[in-house]
Amino acid sequence: MAKSGKGDLLEKLVPILLVSSVALAFAVGILWEKVNNLEGGGRATTGTQVGTQPQDAGNQVAPQAPPQGKLSEEQAGKIPEIVTSDHIRGNADSEITVIEYSDFECPFCARFHPTMKQVMDEYGDQVKWVYRHFPLDQIHPKARPAAIASECVARLGGEDAFWKFADAVFEDQTKLSDLSALARSVDVSGSSYENCINDEIVGSIVEEQYQGGIGAGITGTPGNFILNSKGEAWLIPGALPFEQIKATIDEALQS
Repeated sequence: MAKSGKGDLLEKLVPILLVSSVALAFAVGILWEKVNNLEGGGRATTGTQVGTQPQDAGNQVAPQAPPQGKLSEEQAGKIPEIVTSDHIRGNADSEITVIEYSDFECPFCARFHPTMKQVMDEYGDQVKWVYRHFPLDQIHPKARPAAIASECVARLGGEDAFWKFADAVFEDQTKLSDLSALARSVDVSGSSYENCINDEIVGSIVEEQYQGGIGAGITGTPGNFILNSKGEAWLIPGALPFEQIKATIDEALQS
């Protein structure tokens, strides 16, 4: 008996559907790996200016990251120096500086935040913590607006307000859905805050820190540099546990 037209069609479609399913599964796997690499200290792409659409430059691959551990003098020299727009927690004259490039929407950054608090408790005046913005725009659409909001909080409420904002975000990242309410929770609100959010200068601070991180070799978040008073530097990519951060700080102190 001859096969029906439906049977012939089904036989032709089954191989196509199988191939399509395999291709889709592969694509999803690649995307999942990319997201985890970016959030866990992996490769990033260059960002775009606030208020613009992604351009061709936004798809360029970042410079090759330096290896984890102690950096060469040349690599250490690429880390942007501390400036007045930086956010510093701890003793400004400390022997050790931890520079964290972070993303407010990154779950690994939320995991690392308590680790850095533990570092500050452990080392006291020996360590200062510098927070810099590195929003991963392609996968975290709330990160850059949150970074801008945090800069406005700092401008209007000072450094204590900034760190309260950062602590609140990393304790509960669902708060990123209402940045105005988050700003009010640290006593910053009103027309001054709303005007600040639209200030291009504030947006340029975030972008400058991001580009500085790219130039230094940061490829994902959290990306951390540990520096000592001699100007020596170590790279710590990802949300490593306290014990590993401590080991590197101790090495930097003894170097």
